Amino acid sequence: MFAEILTIGDELLTGNTVDSNSAFIAQKLTEKGYWVKRKTTVGDDVEEIKSAVQEVLARKPEVLVISGGLGPTHDDVTMLAVAGALNRKLVLCEGCLERIKAFYRGLYEKGLIDDPELNDARRKMAYLPEGAVPLENTEGAAPGAYIEHGGVRIFVLPGMPREMRAMLEREVLPRLGERKFVQRKLLAEITDESKLAPILNETLKRFKVRIHSSPKGFGKYIGIIIFGESEEEIERAKALMEEMGVRFGEGW
Repeated sequence: MFAEILTIGDELLTGNTVDSNSAFIAQKLTEKGYWVKRKTTVGDDVEEIKSAVQEVLARKPEVLVISGGLGPTHDDVTMLAVAGALNRKLVLCEGCLERIKAFYRGLYEKGLIDDPELNDARRKMAYLPEGAVPLENTEGAAPGAYIEHGGVRIFVLPGMPREMRAMLEREVLPRLGERKFVQRKLLAEITDESKLAPILNETLKRFKVRIHSSPKGFGKYIGIIIFGESEEEIERAKALMEEMGVRFGEGW
């Protein structure tokens, strides 16, 4: 199973905001057993987003997670672009509109805003691509969307990290099933990564695992992460590497 991630925002491309969202999403997808093959970032431009979505769909991942551009301002155009990429209309989600209305009413009652009424900018957030299932935003106003298209499961999430993380945990991960991918972090007592390479190659041939190596510099340990479907498979892979002369310390 493989997945892709698309993050959206001019602030990510200018360096004014660090893209922590894609790292968090990738970690959670990996834990679910998905191989994240590609992460893409584009700015707040309808045609750029539309093109990026279509390029991802052409590669046919099982899952595409999109984050960013769901708010009320002029540069929040993700839903419009996704609808265009899928050749679908944007349609009003009445339930979403009621939740948005309640959200701003709550802010007003707390004294955080001076006007609780719906305006065009707030109403804009209630429009989703035709056929989308709304995803509840427990931390903000804009709903997300879940769309199945051409065999790809598409999740459109907010860009605010607090909102994105809550929606990913509550709305996305449960839809991906119970399968878990286990990972083990080890320190290989080998000072030259080239000496480790043939051992990793042999291990990958014999076991259903993925291995990431992270050299800490010549003369230092090499960090290794072994990914597998079970602790048993990881332990067998580790045992083979030990038979081939690798000494391990736990953790990084």
